[in-house]
This record gives sequence, structure tokens and C-alpha cells, in this order.
Amino acid sequence: MHINWKKVFNISFGVIIGIYLLLAVTAFNHPIERDMVCRDMQISVEGSVTGGFLTPADIRRILTEQQLNPVGKKLADVNLRNMEERLEAQELIDNAEAYKTLGGNVKLSIKERVPVMRVMTNGQDYYVDRDGKALRNTGYVFNLVVATGSISQTYASRVLAPIGRIIMADDFWRNQIEQIHVLPDSTIEMVPRVGEHIIYIGRPIGVTKKLERLRKFYRYGLSQAGWNKYKRISVEFNNQIVCKKR
Repeated sequence: MHINWKKVFNISFGVIIGIYLLLAVTAFNHPIERDMVCRDMQISVEGSVTGGFLTPADIRRILTEQQLNPVGKKLADVNLRNMEERLEAQELIDNAEAYKTLGGNVKLSIKERVPVMRVMTNGQDYYVDRDGKALRNTGYVFNLVVATGSISQTYASRVLAPIGRIIMADDFWRNQIEQIHVLPDSTIEMVPRVGEHIIYIGRPIGVTKKLERLRKFYRYGLSQAGWNKYKRISVEFNNQIVCKKR
């Protein structure tokens, strides 16, 4: 009987390589899952246009309070899924991903929900995030524009959240606009921190262009006439600004 030594060699070589890889992987994972202790927890929090609100210290505190801080525990006893679920149950956390490293650490990647406006109307007090989702009033303090007036949650989600993103993305408007008031016809007024006037936006359409027109008026008009000369400034219509003197 003729023996195909080449075939035998290939099969034997494949078996040997397979056994070697199995032993290598087993030996490599063995100390991680059975003997190694978590030395550190490395946390990254996805920022936003405003730098975000949560810090790695906040995440560490939450896990410590939940008795889920992995530092000092055997990696085999660290339940990553449990950590993720507990973190995602927090109001300000949208997504959490945890994994173990070969060096004996646990890494956490956090995506936070960033509030862009606070809504206070009809006895309700809540935030809307950059995606238009409502957040209950948490223990965190946010320096945000406050919206009042005739506001439904749908209006807050579809209209106020985009305006909040515009304001929060601009240092000048984030410091200048203090309050948004929604009138019964769904048009908008804004209350500034500097200047004793009301800004009438009108329908919430083309808000970026309206604010840019107002910015130029602030720079070239009010800076000369005085910030308290007018009691009402309207940027409702395109290519014009209508002012009412005090």
C-alpha cells in the first residue's frame, strides 16, 4: 500500500500547530482570568461641543457606590456586562462599553447624554439633550438656557433641542442668552443677560441666520447706541432688524 507521506506530514503539522495554539491561548488567558488582579480602571468619556458634563471621577464614583469598582478584584470576578448595565441606567449616560486588557486593567468607554436646555413650564422641570430626549432634573447643576411658556414635550424635542445645540455650540450665545420664552402662537422671545431688551425671534425657522444678524447688530449697532436704548429687538424677518425704543 502506497503511503502519501506529504499528506501525512501536512495533517500532522496542522494538528501540531493547532495543539500549540490551543496551549498558547490557554496559557495566555489563564493568569488573566484566574490569577490577575485588576490594577486600574481607565475611563474615557465622549465629549461634546461644550466639553461634556460627566468626568472620569463621576464614573468612578458611580461604580464605587454600586460596589462595582473593579480595582483590587480578580479579573475573573469582574462582571463587565453588569457594570455596563448599571452605568447605562444612569440618567446622563447613553452608552457604556467595558473590556479587560492584557495588562490587568479594565477600560471603560462612556457616551454621555448632554443636556442643552432646561424646560420649566406648567409645573414641569426637565432637561432636553442634544438629541431631543427628555431628562429628568438630576442632582447635577447645568448652566443652561431656561425655556418657559407654552411648551409641549414634542415642541421641546423638535424645536428647542436644535436651538439649544446652536446656543451651546457658540461661546457668545451661551453666555448671552439666559432665557427662551415660547408664546401661545409658538413664536419665540429670548431674554439676554446683558442689555435690558427682549429679542423677538418669531417663528423658530432659520435661527442660526437670525442670531448671526443679531450678533452683527450687537457689534455695530448697540455698541454705539448703548445696550439699554431699546426694549425690543426683532429679527423675525429676513435682512432687517426692527427695534423699539425704550
